[in-house]
Amino acid sequence: MSAIAPPTRLRRSDFPEGENLCEHCTAKCCHYFALAIEEPVNRRDFDYMRWYLLHDRASVFIDDETWYLLVHTTCKHLQDDYRCGIYETRPQICRDYTTDECEFEDDWCYEKYFESAEQIDEYADALFGPQFPETDRSKSNTLRSRKPTGLPIA
Repeated sequence: MSAIAPPTRLRRSDFPEGENLCEHCTAKCCHYFALAIEEPVNRRDFDYMRWYLLHDRASVFIDDETWYLLVHTTCKHLQDDYRCGIYETRPQICRDYTTDECEFEDDWCYEKYFESAEQIDEYADALFGPQFPETDRSKSNTLRSRKPTGLPIA
């Protein structure tokens, strides 16, 4: 029995110069958007990031010392063949985008990558020390919420 070779991943260098890489791509750039955000400097800033990460399909990453909010969502006009359904009237940001430095062969490795509120809390704890004493955490139902006190029994 012969082993099946894994599919070969195409690289930029596999194509002749001037080839349109979009013809060979699954439109990675149309499956997310990333917005530069201010670098967090205090607990309040990290709490905002925690809020971002409590939303489905959001993450935060650092690349070249810049912080970004990454929203994993597909453009409404991306067609099944990975082409733009509004190509002639696409937004200027799409018109300005080139394949010169696109993520065609990128593995999306970042300096730091946060996918959950717990990860950003742990990072903030590493920078500033724990927000709540360990004893408070053990009484908590979630990582950051204190357990409410019970009502007195009459």
